[in-house]
Amino acid sequence: MLSYLYRLVTDYQRSHGYHPNLVYLNRLHYFMLRQNLAGLRSEEAIVRFLGMNIVISPEICHPDVAWVTSARQKSAVGYH
Repeated sequence: MLSYLYRLVTDYQRSHGYHPNLVYLNRLHYFMLRQNLAGLRSEEAIVRFLGMNIVISPEICHPDVAWVTSARQKSAVGYH
């Protein structure tokens, strides 16, 4: 799982010029990621390690990454 996510992040960076800040997983993907990162005890530690927030949804067939602006950032630059 970790090598697959690494490839997704690398491809995303190459295409967009910046690191994604969100990873989409289903529960099985997340379970496999937790096994790969067994030394990291909490979800917060995994988020810090990945440098991305995690979205878990049963609708996700394949892991994917994206970059999204938070509501706070949108508000700061005038989006409503």
